[in-house]
Parts: sequence; structure tokens; C-alpha cells
Amino acid sequence: MNPSELASTLSNANVTNPFSYLGLSENTQGKGFIVRAWFPNATNVELIEFSKDRSLGQLIQVEQSGLFELVLPRRKNHFNYRFNVSYADSSNVVIDPYQFKQDAFYAVHYLSHQPENIYQQLGAQLTQLSVGKKVLNATRFAVFAPNASTCSLIGDFNHWDGRQLPMEKTQCGHFVIVVPELEAGVKYKFELKDQHGHNLPHKSDPVGFYQDQYPSFASVVYDHNEYQWQDDKWLTRKEQDYVHKPMAIYEVHLGSWRMKEVDGEFVPLSYLEMIDQLIPYVKEMGYTHIEVLPVSEHPFTGSWGYQPTAMFAPTSRFGDPDQFKAFVDACHQSDIGIIIDWVPAHFPEDPHGLARFDGTHVYEYDDPRKGWHPDWNSCIYDFGKDTVRQFLVSTALYWLDKFHIDALRVDAVASMLYLDYSREDGEWIPNVDGGNHNYEAISLLRWMNDEVHSKHPNALTIAEESTSFPKVSHPTQYGGLGFDFKWNMGWMHDSLTYVSKDPAYRNYHHNDITFAMVYNYDEHFVLPISHDEVVHGKGSLLRKMPGDEWQQAANQRCYAAFMYAHPGKKLNFMGNEIAQVKEWDHNSSINWHLLANEKHQGMQNVYKDLNHLYCEHAPLHQLDHEHAGFEWLDHQDAEQSVLAFARKDKDGNEIIVISNFTPIPRDYYRVGVTKPGRYKVLLNSDSEYYWGSNYSTGLELVTECMGWQGKEHSLLINLPPLSTLYITLT
Repeated sequence: MNPSELASTLSNANVTNPFSYLGLSENTQGKGFIVRAWFPNATNVELIEFSKDRSLGQLIQVEQSGLFELVLPRRKNHFNYRFNVSYADSSNVVIDPYQFKQDAFYAVHYLSHQPENIYQQLGAQLTQLSVGKKVLNATRFAVFAPNASTCSLIGDFNHWDGRQLPMEKTQCGHFVIVVPELEAGVKYKFELKDQHGHNLPHKSDPVGFYQDQYPSFASVVYDHNEYQWQDDKWLTRKEQDYVHKPMAIYEVHLGSWRMKEVDGEFVPLSYLEMIDQLIPYVKEMGYTHIEVLPVSEHPFTGSWGYQPTAMFAPTSRFGDPDQFKAFVDACHQSDIGIIIDWVPAHFPEDPHGLARFDGTHVYEYDDPRKGWHPDWNSCIYDFGKDTVRQFLVSTALYWLDKFHIDALRVDAVASMLYLDYSREDGEWIPNVDGGNHNYEAISLLRWMNDEVHSKHPNALTIAEESTSFPKVSHPTQYGGLGFDFKWNMGWMHDSLTYVSKDPAYRNYHHNDITFAMVYNYDEHFVLPISHDEVVHGKGSLLRKMPGDEWQQAANQRCYAAFMYAHPGKKLNFMGNEIAQVKEWDHNSSINWHLLANEKHQGMQNVYKDLNHLYCEHAPLHQLDHEHAGFEWLDHQDAEQSVLAFARKDKDGNEIIVISNFTPIPRDYYRVGVTKPGRYKVLLNSDSEYYWGSNYSTGLELVTECMGWQGKEHSLLINLPPLSTLYITLT
């Protein structure tokens, strides 16, 4: 390519291999070396040798094009240099990035199939360049766009001009460049052209660690080494056995948990403000974990984070990544685990995001029968493509590695497992065996779980999976998907259906409240009363309950206590614990003012006590997933809508649980017990402390030598209306 053609190609941002033309290279037309520089709109360019800090002359501009050249016939070796660049009204010093080809290609040389190499090598990586005896800070950029014809780095540093910094395309489809003296805090994007040379929308970095908000959605160079963690004690604790430990999870949408007024408007708290307000609250309430709705950057606030465009960037709505790290760090220092919702099932079509990234389907299936999600109007990742699989698994490892996250709750697993999910006949493509299982997604989930557990032994993975797909929470070596836990959507649906019925009709639906124990040991379950149950017209948890004001509150208290005694880890969405009246609105805060009312104080008190009792008493959690941990005493009393069961620990200690799901007190209710002696009420959801009626359970709870419910001993107790009791041997 002659200089005139090169200038024209550069001016149109059509260069795929700029390192072949720009920078310092041997002079093929004669002796020595030639330097070429590309500075559109510059008037003069002077070459300065770095080591001796001396001028080697002025470069000559080719036809006023912005392409400058200088032949150095006496030079025999490569050397480092900089340019003094003059414009009509300014001048600046530029260290030419095109003299650092080997440094630019460093990323792809070490990009093996280890998934974590994606976030260790791609994106914007801070690095250093050796220039003689000096060391320069720099940023290396690498982006995968295999079918793009060209790609340029654009940002504040070059006025977002796609002509100025063309990137080199490698044989494996990555575009690379390293830019000296470009440090953390700089905004950037990629300007790509498709395989036909057509301009594409400016793209944010798929592996960007920090992203600006609307309207720019620009990626931001970020230094992961700046933050100094203080959670060594938490990270170095012995391997955790959460199958046998309590997990009381407080599910939070950070944007609407609590708001503050700024200039007459209510805005969310920042990550740092969450440290001062959310963490002490969670600690006081007795929760063991906070689960946050997706923090991966997302353009539309109304998606709650479930339409992410930057899988490696915590949303900048609430602060920068260091501030999110500080929030996680503070949680760990308070002995609180952090779970984040991770969304590998789909992504939105926003033009700056992953959709048709290089003009082709780089990340999504190309056939809409597999690649388009009809429920959420979003793209589905191509789970069979190696580059996509590595990308997704790397995002899972990234949050555990760089942000010390304790668990990933994997969203919409069912939509990944089934090719016909939310599709009619003819709208989906069967697998190679003619079935509806997505073998590629199943394989990906198994690989992800194996990678997480091998590299982060204390980390958990939790599946939101709503079907009867087998062995979701079984190890992969035994044919399972490899998750640690699965949300028990069946229990959630059935139990909410039951408690939403008028008590007069609950006897006809008794199976709804007992059926979960039929399959309880098939999986390791989490019992979720999540955000999905209190939005989109479903009403708040309180408003699901029938009856007048008192009965609604009593129903919720009774149900909450039943939930905490039922086998399975616990999850409650924010607002449930204060009897939120309105259903959740992501644009407004939880109604904390309700706590001025005794009813709502009582609800908060019962959830607080339930959390603490659940965590402190082994029978309520230790054998959640073993038959020895649960025994029905009476599950057939549909006529009175009463349930009685025993929870046990490995040492044989018991807590007797009795739920009366009607507003009618049941005096002299007889319950069988294993051990004789004096018993006490550990919790009564009808207590006046909880805004209950404080109906008397009786003067003494002393066993009688009367066999009942298969036990040699029994005791009589009065059951308050709409209540759950926990009873234990004193």
C-alpha cells in the first residue's frame, strides 16, 4: 500500500493491521528504518528518541492527509521514541502506541481455555511498558470481534474519533492495542465496522470493569489492585458446610431498599451509605446473608438488573467498583455473606451492548428459535459456542475472585434447560435426539459449577429453577447440574396458594401446605418469598392474606413461623419483614414509616425473633435435607387446618411445631412428644409482642403418659387463633 492509499485507508478507519504500517519498521525501500505516524489535523510532528531525549527530525506529511513519515537511513536497530505533535492552536507529547506490538499482543498469547483468563487478559488491563530505563504506565485493550473488518479505540483521550487509534486484528479474532500513559478513570468504547465495512453503533467493552450511566454507557478503565481488602478473617475461615448450617437470606433491591432526599427528589442510597444503614439493620434482624438483585451494569432501571449489558461491571448507579467492594468487605467484617443474582440466560438488545456485537451473532444464537427470548424480548447466549461458554464462566468466577462474593443465585435456569421454554410448537428447534433439553446449556451449567467449586471452595451456587428437572443440586459426578441449592418454587407457589385462601376453605386445600415434604429430599432447597411474589399486581405478602386487618397480620405471622420451621434455607424479600402494605415498586423506598404503627413493629419483631431462633437452634436447620431432621406428627387434620411436626438435630434434640391456620382457637390440643418432662413455648406468633391476641396456651406444659400420634407421651396445649407455636423441652 503506497503512502497515499494508506492515508486514505486510515482516514476512513479501514485499517485492520495498523502495526504493519504505523510505528517504527525497517525501510523496505532503502536503508535503515522508517517511522510513520497518523495524526489527523496535525500540522507538525517531531520525532524524539527516548533514551537520549534528542530530536531526530521532523516527519513529512503525506499530501496534507494526517499521515507523517520520516526515513532514518543510518539507524540499524529498533529504539523507543515519542512525538511532539503540533496543531493549529495546541501541541502535545505522544508516546506512539504502535511501537509496542509485542506488548499489545500479550493478551492473546496467554488467552488459554482457563475461563478466568477472559477477565485477566481482555478488556482494559492496566500494565507497564519498559522504555529504556524508564517504566511507563499504560493500558492494554483487547476485544473479541471476529467478524468485524476494523475496530478502533475511542474515548476522551482522542475526542471519540475513530480514525485515530485503529486496533490490530489477531488471527483468533481479537483486536488489540496498548496505549501508554492511559490510566484508570479514562472513558472509552470501541468503534467497529462489520464484515462489509458498515459502521456499527459504538460498543461498550464486553469485559469492561466499570461503566458510565446513560447517555454515554462508556466503559471506564479501572484498577482492581487499588482497593485494600480487610476481610481476611472471613475468607480464611474453614470450609463452610451450609447444607447443615442456617441460611437466613434478606433479598434486597439496592435501588429501593431505602431512599434519601436530594434537592427535592428521592434517590437511592450509595454503596457506602448501605454500609452504615443496611448492614447494621441486617445484623440486628439476624439474617446471615444479603442477596442483592443483579448488580451487573444494566441500562434500564426498570429491569431491576435482569437485563445486563456489562457482566463484569457493578452498576455505577450507587458508586464505583471500589465502593461496591467496600460494601462487600463491610458485610464480611460483620459476618454477613453476600449473594448476587447472576444472569447468564439472556441479555438485552441495547445497541451499545453484546447484541450483534461485530455485525454478527458473536454472543447469541443466530436462529431466533434458539436465540430470542419471547418472554423478556432479549437475546439468548449461544451456550454451545466455546468463546461464549468461556465468557460466561469467567463472569461467574470474576465476581467471586475480584469482589469476594460468597454465592451466585443463577437466574432463569429453567429457561436455559428447555429449548421449548415459553414457545409453541414450531417455534423451537429440538436437540439432536429430538427432545426439548438444551444439552449445550446443561453442559455449560455443569462446567460453571465445577469451576466455581474447584477454584472457590467456600462459594455457593443457587439455582432459580421452577421445573422438575432432576438432580439440580446434585454433584456433576453423579449426573447432577452441580448447584448447591435450588429455589423451591413448588413450595412457594403451593403454600402461598394455601394461605391466600379464606380459612373457611383451607380444609379443602390442605394438600397444598403439606405436599412439599413429598419431594423435600430430592434436592437441597431454599424456601423463597422473593421479589417476584410481591410485584406486577400480585400484591404485598400482607395483602395476600385474607380477612380483616388483624387477621391479615396474624396470617402472615403464622405463615412466616411455619416457613422458618419447614425444612429448607430461608429467603425473604425486603419489606416482608415490616408487613409492607403496597406491593414493591422499584422507584420508591420500602415504607419504613409504617414502623410507627404497632402492627408493623410486631411483624418486624416476629421476623427478627424467627431469624435468631432459626440460627441458634440446630433442630431448625441442621438436618434440613435428611429424613432424620423432620417428622410429621399430624398432617391429616384438614378439618381443623392444623399441622404438627417435629424438627430434630443430629443429637436428637427436638422442637415441636404446631400451626393453626384458622382464626378459631383450639383448646386442649394434644400433641405427641418423644421425651417426658416439662415443655416451654419457644415462640408464639400470636404473642402481644407481635401484635397478636396473646391467647393463653395454658398454665403448664407437662407431659402425660398417654400415647398420641405414635409417641408414648403427649401434652395438652391451647392453640391460639392463626398462630404457629414452637415448643421445646425445658
